[in-house]
Amino acid sequence: MNQEELMRRAIALSEKSVRQGGGPFGAVIAREGVVVAEASNSVTLDHDPTAHAEVNAIRAACTRLRSFDLSGCEIYCSCEPCPMCLGAIYWARLDRIYYANDRKAAAGIGFDDDFIYEEIGRPLAQRHCPIQPLLPEEGRRAFDLWRDKGDKTRY
Repeated sequence: MNQEELMRRAIALSEKSVRQGGGPFGAVIAREGVVVAEASNSVTLDHDPTAHAEVNAIRAACTRLRSFDLSGCEIYCSCEPCPMCLGAIYWARLDRIYYANDRKAAAGIGFDDDFIYEEIGRPLAQRHCPIQPLLPEEGRRAFDLWRDKGDKTRY
């Protein structure tokens, strides 16, 4: 499939999701024009705030390819990815992101992520959701174990 066909598939998934009670978002992951995985938003259907189309598609692609590294793949999103999805896309090492609607259009229908982008740039003490360290010495033990583990799988 070419890029336009893959994007049309993501858009079709977003429309189908709305008709089925989900959010208006769809995503397709492809490698060399072949669909690896596709998904739509299922936040309300699954009662899961992380069940965005991009995250769902990444999970499906990783399961199908039996890898947490999606290098060599591209993602086609019906909307510009939110901060959470953007982070997941980077962690999955997708090569390229294509999107149809931008985040301003999403904000216009009630999906405004600007507050998250603003929060990320604030010092910890100035964030709206309080965040503070607790038991860092005890927590460091797992990091020490990881650092010293000889047979770990790096990611």
